[in-house]
Amino acid sequence: MTPSSDRFSDSRRVMGRPRVTSRPALERLAFELFARQGFDETTVDDIAAAAGIGRRTFFRYFASKNDLVWGDFDAQLRRLRRLLDEAAPGAPIMDAVRRAVVEFNRFDPQEVPWHRQRMELILTVPTLQADATLRYASWRRIVAEFVAARTGRPVSAMAPRLAGSVILAAAVTAYEQWLSAEEGTALADLLDETLRRVEAGFAELGAAPH
Repeated sequence: MTPSSDRFSDSRRVMGRPRVTSRPALERLAFELFARQGFDETTVDDIAAAAGIGRRTFFRYFASKNDLVWGDFDAQLRRLRRLLDEAAPGAPIMDAVRRAVVEFNRFDPQEVPWHRQRMELILTVPTLQADATLRYASWRRIVAEFVAARTGRPVSAMAPRLAGSVILAAAVTAYEQWLSAEEGTALADLLDETLRRVEAGFAELGAAPH
């Protein structure tokens, strides 16, 4: 853990940068501080000072420090829904979901290190794991709604709920494997493999939604 005096020294040194005026730039600056100081030890004041902005300006970009880590999660959820909606009407459900989830998690190579750091925080920091419960419920529901629409069942039925929960668990498992693997391991390949195994498991049980 870095002493608080070092944190303030770091902030003063970063003040020489141009004033941060965008969400992505503020995210990256905050991630640099998290890497040096730790997530819990870094305050909103630290981030704002390093960015050369005030607390009020920080809260115009993000509602909280947790929200900064998640980025524009609502926009990402809309993208996932759009990818599912674009699936061919006749495509098998699990195939459509797998393709959408893999594409949803495909990133420009330059963005991969930042996304890796983001997911390390989300999956390892206790305060963010608690926050993830609510956010992932929204992710899970989008998948469940897609399965419900394709099967003609209500979203509250067991099959759509099960699909949403299992597919989310599979995606998280792929991410955990990715974070523990050597750098250069393709996240898309792990997601594809994990979701194919889920599809095979449903098929073996005679329960694959189609």
